[in-house]
Amino acid sequence: MSAARILVVDDEADIRGLLKEILSEEGYEVDVAANAGQARASKAKQTPDLVLLDIWMPDVDGITLLREWSTTPTDGCQVVMMSGHGTVETAVEATRLGAFDFVEKPLSLAKLLRTVERALDAGKKRRAPGKVLVPQLMVPVGKSKLMQQMRTELQQIAANPSAVLLIGEPGSGREAFARFLHEQSPRASEPFITVVASSLREADGEAQLMGREEVGGTRHAGLLEQARDGTLFVNELEDLPPSVQRLLLGVIESGNYTRIGGTETLEFTARVLSAAQPGIENRAGAAGFRRDLLAHLNALIVRVPPLRDYAEDVPELLRHYVDRAVDTDGLTFRRFSVAAQNRLRNYPWPDNLRELKNLVNRLLIQGGPEEIRLDEIERELAVQAPPDEPLVKQDLLALPLREAREQFERAYLQQQLLLCNGKVGQLAKRVGMERTHLYRKLRSLGVDFRNISDD
Repeated sequence: MSAARILVVDDEADIRGLLKEILSEEGYEVDVAANAGQARASKAKQTPDLVLLDIWMPDVDGITLLREWSTTPTDGCQVVMMSGHGTVETAVEATRLGAFDFVEKPLSLAKLLRTVERALDAGKKRRAPGKVLVPQLMVPVGKSKLMQQMRTELQQIAANPSAVLLIGEPGSGREAFARFLHEQSPRASEPFITVVASSLREADGEAQLMGREEVGGTRHAGLLEQARDGTLFVNELEDLPPSVQRLLLGVIESGNYTRIGGTETLEFTARVLSAAQPGIENRAGAAGFRRDLLAHLNALIVRVPPLRDYAEDVPELLRHYVDRAVDTDGLTFRRFSVAAQNRLRNYPWPDNLRELKNLVNRLLIQGGPEEIRLDEIERELAVQAPPDEPLVKQDLLALPLREAREQFERAYLQQQLLLCNGKVGQLAKRVGMERTHLYRKLRSLGVDFRNISDD
């Protein structure tokens, strides 16, 4: 097997010589270039497997050269940027243009060699025929401890064939996590079939699920057959009609099914992933979701966190969705100012990732200066939250101090009153207020303490 070919592009002769010596000793074929012109000539002569590209060069800088190459991408050729005084914005721009990674000078030999190995390995996987890779957009984004734990948890259970129930708020990315789970599993090369539970109506749910055969022998594959040996993902599980719940339970327990109008018994070989909102376990039974079916679907449970629980990842998520909109939808690149990022880190995101993605798309579609400033963010967030929105989802930073304090006090006392079963005497002890003053406070906030219920 021939050695990987690396092109080093740097205007400093000492660095070019040092990198050529080190990488050659590691067994790589190394070519060097002192400027953009030499780099273009070398790349045109023989496409390298990896380019180590300095950002700051006298004639044409590395970002400009990378942008030029990104318009005519070469399959499998990775680019790692190098800089002694790079900025976050520069690194973001390099990543947006397709750079694999960004290393800082003075170069750490150990880190450089690790980066080179990772970049070359990624290039090999991209070129490998028939190899199914996890698309970059399918990998859950975020460097927070919580997101690292999520990725680890999903990778640990990916090989297990048991059904998985993903529980999380709407918009929290449950389907993206399900797709990542599928891509990490041995079923990655098989179909991932997704269905919204409410689309399986009582009238035609059986045909959609089981498939059907016509009198002439024409066969129409249902969802179970389409997902054969792969994954069937059922979103918003509680919206499954009772008749479809009964059918799905029968298929899971028996392990087989028959198309409507057919006689052939088909084996059910798909793994079932499903998503539901928090509390489904408590709502199951009676007139709700079937407990026996839920027992089959929640063999493994993954709790998908709301975005507010890993708000430290918001800046990275903003960059991710900007890059996605630019690369996929052709929108004009814009970047968030530090103040705008900090404001959004402290926003409660009641609709989670879906809301963040929509915000990014809206700002890019509307256009404007390259830098998205705080005042533009404030205008976008200036929508009054519903008065019954839970406190944790209320954007208190958008309110004047007095209104924010009243919102907090109202929500706080309403929840405490529920915990006290509507008894103001108990509430006074619980919150440490004199009862007469508490009555006055409840009235001023509009809290009806005479008609408290659990609804």
